[in-house]
Amino acid sequence: MKNGHVAPLGRGELDTYEIRLQGQLDACWTDWFDGFRLTEANDGTTILTGPVVDQAALHGLLRRVADLGATLISVNVLTRSDR
Repeated sequence: MKNGHVAPLGRGELDTYEIRLQGQLDACWTDWFDGFRLTEANDGTTILTGPVVDQAALHGLLRRVADLGATLISVNVLTRSDR
């Protein structure tokens, strides 16, 4: 953080995202989601967690979710590499 301002997301920093999907996907889908960690939650959802380099990569990942036909519940930024 410089001068009290946080740089906008998606400007080349490595952001860690948590993406929650309806339904449960097993670990064999890890390659499909570019190495994201898949966690089966007790509430019947799947949580994908991993780094995203920029907004284009995030949109590509979300297109994979759509291609799979999975219902997207939420997308959250967990950490920024420059913090």
